[in-house]
Amino acid sequence: MTAPHRVFVLNAGSSSLKYSVVDVVAGTQESGIVDRIGVAGSEVHDHREAMRRALGAVDTTGVVAVGHRVVHGGAVFDRAVLIDDRVMEQIDALSSLAPLHNPPGLEGIRAARAALPELPQVAVFDTAFHATLPADAYTYAIDAAVAAEHGVRRYGFHGTSYRYVSRRAAEVLGRPLAELRMIVLHLGNGASAAAIAGGRSIDTSMGMTPLEGLVMGTRSGDLDPAVLVHLHRVGGYSVDGLDELLNRRSGVLGVGGHSDMRELTEAAGAGSGAARLALDVYVHRLRKYIGAYAAELGGLDALVFTAGVGENSALVRSLAVERLGFLGIGIDPALNEARSGEARPISPPDADVAVLVVPTDEEWQIARETLDIVGV
Repeated sequence: MTAPHRVFVLNAGSSSLKYSVVDVVAGTQESGIVDRIGVAGSEVHDHREAMRRALGAVDTTGVVAVGHRVVHGGAVFDRAVLIDDRVMEQIDALSSLAPLHNPPGLEGIRAARAALPELPQVAVFDTAFHATLPADAYTYAIDAAVAAEHGVRRYGFHGTSYRYVSRRAAEVLGRPLAELRMIVLHLGNGASAAAIAGGRSIDTSMGMTPLEGLVMGTRSGDLDPAVLVHLHRVGGYSVDGLDELLNRRSGVLGVGGHSDMRELTEAAGAGSGAARLALDVYVHRLRKYIGAYAAELGGLDALVFTAGVGENSALVRSLAVERLGFLGIGIDPALNEARSGEARPISPPDADVAVLVVPTDEEWQIARETLDIVGV
C-alpha cells in the first residue's frame, strides 16, 4: 500500500494551472503546467478542462488530499484551512484585495472539487505566515476609519516560501529556529524581504498588495504615493493605466529595459548605462531593507537568499552585501560563485552573520501544510 504522504498541489492562475504530485517523505515531485486557458484559439477552454489534462499527465495513485495555493487570505485566514463552501465564499470576498489572483484560484478549487470530490481540499495562503506581524508593522498611517472600512493594511506575501526557507536555514545552521533572527530575501521576478524572529514574521516588504517593497522585474516597489496623484493630474493617467504602469512596465524593466535579471546583468556588463542603473537601484533597495530589518530584529544571525535570482545570481548576492561588513555580514567569493542546487552557507566559517543560499520549495510546503490539516 502507498504511504499517505502524497498530495496533489495546484496553483491556478488566470490562464494557467501549475500542478505537482508531491511525496513529502520521499521528497519527490512530478510537476507540469497547463497554460493558455481560455485564450483565443486554445483547446483548453476553462479550468475544468485544464484539470482533466493535469490529471491525465501525472500519477495520482495514493494521493490523499489536494493542496491549493491561494494568494490572499486577508485578515481572515492565519493558517491553512480545509475548504468548504463557507471558505470559498470568504476567499471570494477577499478578491477585491487580489483581483488578479483570488478569482482564478477559486476556479482551480472548483475544478478540483468537481474532478476529485472524494479527496479533502486545503487552501494554503501566501499571506498566512505574516499573520504574526505586530500592529506597528502592519498599520498604515492613514485615517483609521478609512483603513478599517476598506481593509487597508500590510498583509505580506511569499509566506509559503518564507515558512519553508526559514525552517531549512535553521536545519543548515544546526540551530533551533526559535532562537534565530534572520532576514530572508525572496528574489524572483516578484521580490520581497522578511524579518523573521524565532520563526515568526515581524515585518515584510510587500504590503496590502505585492506591489510594495523591493524593486522587482516589472513592479516598482516603494514609491512616493504622490507620484500617482501627479501622473493622474498632469499626465492624464487613469486608474487602470497607473495599475498597468506600476505592475507591468516598471521595476528593472522600466529602468533598464530587461525584466530578466540574467539579461539585465549581461547588458550592464556589456556597457548599457540604463541596465547598470537598474541593477544599482535594485541593489540599493535590497541594502536598505537589510539594514532596516537588522535594526528591527535587534541584531542578526542569518541572511538568506532564495528564489530564482537569490539562488542563481552570485553577482546580486555579492553586490547586496558588499557594504554591510559593519553588520558582520560578508561572503566567501569562492563559495558564492560555486554552482549548487543545495542549501548552503556562502559566508566564511567564522562570520558573525551566516549568509545562506536556500532553494525554496513552495510545493513541498503546501503539501506538508495540507497533510497537517487533514491529519496525516
